[in-house]
Amino acid sequence: MAAASSRRRAGEKKDLFHVVHKVPAGDSPYVRAKHLQLVEKDAEASIVWFWKAINSGDRVDSALKDMAVVMKQQDRAEEAIEAIRSFRHLCSRQAQESLDNLLIDLYKKCGKVEEQIELLKQKLKMICLGEAFNGKITKTARSHGKKFQVSIQQEMSRILGNLGWAYMQQNNYEAAELVYRKAQTIVPDANRACNLGLCLIKQGRHEEAMQVLEDVLLRRISGLDDDKAVARAEQLLRELCPTTHVSSLLDISFSFTEEIVERLDLVMNDWTPFRSRRLPVFEELDAFRDQMAC
Repeated sequence: MAAASSRRRAGEKKDLFHVVHKVPAGDSPYVRAKHLQLVEKDAEASIVWFWKAINSGDRVDSALKDMAVVMKQQDRAEEAIEAIRSFRHLCSRQAQESLDNLLIDLYKKCGKVEEQIELLKQKLKMICLGEAFNGKITKTARSHGKKFQVSIQQEMSRILGNLGWAYMQQNNYEAAELVYRKAQTIVPDANRACNLGLCLIKQGRHEEAMQVLEDVLLRRISGLDDDKAVARAEQLLRELCPTTHVSSLLDISFSFTEEIVERLDLVMNDWTPFRSRRLPVFEELDAFRDQMAC
C-alpha cells in the first residue's frame, strides 16, 4: 500500500512538472523537442527534434509552428519561411491562419515587404469573402499564455494597420494613409492614429497631422497601450512644431470620402467581390467591400 502511495505521489509530481513547464507528457519527437525548448533551453537541439516530429507526422501543426518560432528567435527567419512554405501542406486547415500570421511576422523580420503586403491583402480578401475564422464572427486568440476573443472587425482593423505600416516601409504614404483611415473607421486605435499622423507628416500635411495627434494626446481615441501612444503623439508633435502646445481642436473626421475610395480602388484593384456565405457582421463591411471590388 505504501508502494502504491509512493507511485501515486511520483505520478502527481511528474504531472505537476508538465504543468509548470508547459511541456506535453510522453516521449514522442514533439514532446522531446518541447522539453529541449522549454526546460533545457537548447534551441538548436529543439529544432532538430521538431524536424523529426514533422517528418514522422507527430503533431505536425504544432511542430511546424513551434519550430518556426524558435528559428525566428535564433535569427534563422529565412529558414523558417522556407520551412513553412515547404511543409504547410502537411498541416490541417485550422492551422493555416496561424501559419499566415507567423509568415507575416517572419516577412517583417526579413524585410520582405512585398511578400508581407501580398499576404495581408490575401487575409483581407478572405475576410471579405467570409472565409476567415472558419466562417465564425469571432475566434479565440492567445497572447502571453492568456486566451481572449477577437472579432472580425478587430481582425480586419489590425490587418489594415499592418498593411499601412508595410506601405510606409515602401515610402508609399498615400496608400498607407488610405488603409490607416479605413482601419480607424472600423476599430479606432491610438497607436494606429499615431502612425496616421506620421504618415501625414511625411506627406507635408502638418495641420491634419496635428489634429490627428492631438486627438491621441487628449485621449479621444482608445488603444491597447494609451500611455505609450500619448507619449509618442507628444514626441511627434514636439518634432513637428517645438513651440506648439496642445489646444482644443474640433474632432477630425475619418470618413471615407469618394475621392479616397477611388484612390483605394487603385491601390487594391486586384480584390474580388464578396460572393460567399453571409454572416451578420459582414453587413457592417458592405460599403468597404463594394468599394474595393473589381
